[in-house]
Amino acid sequence: MPEDLTPAELTLLGLLAEQPRHGYELDEVIAARGMREWTEIGFSSIYYLLAKLRERGLIAQAATQPGVRGRDRKVYAVTAKGLRACAVSAESAIAEVRPVFPPILVGLANQPVISPERVQGALEQRVTALAERVAAVRAAAEAAGDAPPFVHAIFDYSLRLLAAEQAWLTDYLAVYSKTPATERATAMPPTYDIKRELKQLYAPKNTTWSMADIPQQRFLAIDGQGDPNTSAEYAAAVEAVYAVAYAVKFAAKRELGRDFVVSPLEGLWWADKPEAFTAGAKSSWRWTMLICQPDWVPDDLIEQARTDALAKKRLPAIDNIRLLTLHEGPSLQLVHIGPYDDEAPKLGALHEHIDASGLVRTGKHHEIYLSDPRRTDPAKLKTILRQPVTSHTS
Repeated sequence: MPEDLTPAELTLLGLLAEQPRHGYELDEVIAARGMREWTEIGFSSIYYLLAKLRERGLIAQAATQPGVRGRDRKVYAVTAKGLRACAVSAESAIAEVRPVFPPILVGLANQPVISPERVQGALEQRVTALAERVAAVRAAAEAAGDAPPFVHAIFDYSLRLLAAEQAWLTDYLAVYSKTPATERATAMPPTYDIKRELKQLYAPKNTTWSMADIPQQRFLAIDGQGDPNTSAEYAAAVEAVYAVAYAVKFAAKRELGRDFVVSPLEGLWWADKPEAFTAGAKSSWRWTMLICQPDWVPDDLIEQARTDALAKKRLPAIDNIRLLTLHEGPSLQLVHIGPYDDEAPKLGALHEHIDASGLVRTGKHHEIYLSDPRRTDPAKLKTILRQPVTSHTS
C-alpha cells in the first residue's frame, strides 16, 4: 500500500468507488459490514478523512441531499485519479504481507511482572471478549445477506482469525493452569544498578585526571551551606534526600514492577570566594547534595514518593528537595582514595592541568561518594572527583 494512503483513507475511497455516498451513509455501511472490526474509522473522523481525500483530488462533491435540521448532506464520488489510487493501493494491500502488532504480544512479553492470579484472570477475560466479538461478527455477516462475495470474504477472514486466536488461547490456558506455581511466579526484571549500567561514570579506574563525556542525568537535589562535618543543615539534607530516594525505590517496585539500587550520594560544591576551598573555610562552602534517579522512573512517581516520605518521616528538609537535570558533558574526573581532606593536592593538579590545556571550567566541582564514611576506614574512602570543562574555542 502506498505510504501516502492510509488504510482508513483507502477504506472510504473504496466505498465511494462502489457508489457516491454522503458521510452519514458511509458510517451506516461501515457499521453494517462490521468494518469497525478491522478499521479505525470513527464517525467523527469520516468527515476529516473526506476533506483530506477531496483536497488531494481523489474525490469530489457530486450532489447534495436534504438532511436533518435543514442542512444539506454533501454526496461525494470518487474521481478518476482516486479510482486509480484506490486500485493500486488495494492490489498492494492484498499482495503484501505486513507485520501486525497486537497489544496482547506486548502484554505477554511483560507477563512476569503480573501476579499469576491476575494473569489467569486476564486470560479468562479475553476468552469472554473473544466469544462476544465472534458473535458480533457472525451477526453482521448474516445481516449482510446477499452482499457481494468480497464482503462475505471479509467476514470469513475475520471469523477465521478470531477462531485461530480462540484455539490458541484455549491451548495456552491449559498449559498455564498446569504450570507449577514456582515456575509461574512473578519474575522481576533485573535490579537496576547505576554503578553497573554507567560504569564509566560510577566505577572508573583512573586515579589521574582523565576526560569523560557525562550524559544528561536527573537527580533528587537539595541545597545548603556550611561545614559538612558539623552543619546540622547538611546532616538534615542528607537524611532527607536518602528518605526520598528509598521512597522512590519502593514506589517503583510497587507501581512499575522494577527494583533498583539506590545510587551513591553525590555533591556539587562551590563558594562565593574560590579561596575558601584551599583555605579550608568550610563554613562558607555551598553545596547541592544529589542522588541520581533511573531514567525509567517517571517524574510524577518521584513527586508522589517525596510527598509520601514527608508524611511518613516528617523531615522538614524533604520540602526542599527538588528534581534537577544536569548535562555536564566533557569533564575531567578521577578516583580519589583516602580522606576527603586529602583531595586538595589533586584539585591543585587539576587546576594546573586545566590552565596548561587551554580549558575552561563550565560547571561546579562534583563529587560522587562511593564509600560509606560511617563504615569505611578514611584511608580507604573512594570518591570520584569531577570538573566539567570546555575549550576556549568552544
